[in-house]
Amino acid sequence: MSGHSKWATIKRKKGAADAKRGQVFTRLTREIVMAAREGGGDVDTNFRLRLAVEKARSQNMPKENIERAIKRGTGESKEGEAFEQIFYEGYGPHGVAMMFECFTENRNRTVAELRHLLSKAGGSLGEAGSVGWQFKRVAYFAVPAAKANFDKVFEVAVEGGADDVVQDGDTIEIYAPVENFKLMGDALRNAKIEIEEAELRMIPLNEVELPVDQALQVLRTIEMIEDLDDVQNVYHTLRLSDEAIAALESEA
Repeated sequence: MSGHSKWATIKRKKGAADAKRGQVFTRLTREIVMAAREGGGDVDTNFRLRLAVEKARSQNMPKENIERAIKRGTGESKEGEAFEQIFYEGYGPHGVAMMFECFTENRNRTVAELRHLLSKAGGSLGEAGSVGWQFKRVAYFAVPAAKANFDKVFEVAVEGGADDVVQDGDTIEIYAPVENFKLMGDALRNAKIEIEEAELRMIPLNEVELPVDQALQVLRTIEMIEDLDDVQNVYHTLRLSDEAIAALESEA
């Protein structure tokens, strides 16, 4: 999983570009809306919402925007159309399987945009179930290694039901069953362990490694798709080699 984590780190470094495109608040708003809809509007009892709000604050999202998004999610406010979370499946360049997590109020628009970009890149949008079997949904947590003791994190994570705990460079990663998401988050917080990232994500059961030029082509396609307002996350089966990561960082 280290390749996916390094890719995420590189994307964070390139986050300033997203801010220029005005997409950060849009995505944060949708994340808050969906979290509030699923678990209610209380950040003390809704772990996913608490994380979404903290992320929004770290991006200087105005308090009123956050409160408006929460009310929209709980149904207190009827402002705007209703979002729904949908997963689409398909293949990118060179046959790399992809899952697209979308928050949208217009399925037709989302499908049309995904199909257009994939086709342009030499990929295709698939039917439901066409690639989903190649992924597993898990609860994922990232802890900055410089601010935590690995043994302590490992102990707390195992007690919280973790399936795996690994250190990859500057990050300690925890993988747990989806149903342990809140339990794990609360356990880490109670132990005063800083959480850098926490989410439910799809991880590939098997990965494919491509030559650097082909890997970069796939990653550029993923970046284009992630630029779509309706797309929250793109999961893929590409294994990132050290050479591909180095080439990608040189572009960051």
